[in-house]
Amino acid sequence: MLGPMSDPVIPSQRKRGRPRKAALPNVGTAALRRAGLHVRAVERLRAMIVQGELAPGTALIEGDLAQGLGLSRTPLREAVKLLAQEGLIELRANRSACVRSLDAREILELFEALAGLERLAAELAARRLTPAGLRRLEELQTTIEREHAAGRREAYYAANRAIHRAIVESAENRPLAQAHAALLGRAEQARFLALRLAHRWEESLAEHREILAALAARDSERAGRLLADHVAHTAHTVTRALAAGAPPSGTPTGDAALMSMP
Repeated sequence: MLGPMSDPVIPSQRKRGRPRKAALPNVGTAALRRAGLHVRAVERLRAMIVQGELAPGTALIEGDLAQGLGLSRTPLREAVKLLAQEGLIELRANRSACVRSLDAREILELFEALAGLERLAAELAARRLTPAGLRRLEELQTTIEREHAAGRREAYYAANRAIHRAIVESAENRPLAQAHAALLGRAEQARFLALRLAHRWEESLAEHREILAALAARDSERAGRLLADHVAHTAHTVTRALAAGAPPSGTPTGDAALMSMP
């Protein structure tokens, strides 16, 4: 036999009060510090690889590297795995990981894909660029002009990288931005090497001036073509330098008299 049914609760009769707060996980300061170490390890290792402090083919001896960077092995291992996903590090079974070598064919294929993505990004950006976005690009152009005049390649490279990202962001197309970001890590080695070639550094600066002018003029076709050509020029410059025996890192020697380090 069924018992008596309770009266239904009318919404207006429910007890009012502040909504209950969801319990947040307690990650603790130690976990946050570990996360920070992991991020710093990734940034430092990436810079060392891109700028040639760790040359292509260099074996990454975990103990030595951890000591040199002042890190424990855990954040270092996490950084190595992430940079392997970016294509900067090669993981080898039963052997130490190593910095991936620059391969001419891979560079050409990689920059062919980048040229297509950045061409589309520039075409879209020329139509969608906001006044604030244009000012940002103008400020970055001023920065690379200044750093070039001072001979500061690392600072120039950072601003140059920011320009390419700003153009992609101004395209306002998330799938395009995601595809571009997936290729950037592997391309950075070659782009930094190109800036160590004196003639290419001059060319790159001039090309950026033209690209900015086309974007400011809202000339979609010209902006796309100029940026695609700019990316292709970088790839061909690097592959020619490698074929001529120019070292991928370190101080210029021999025929790498092309190379002009500050």
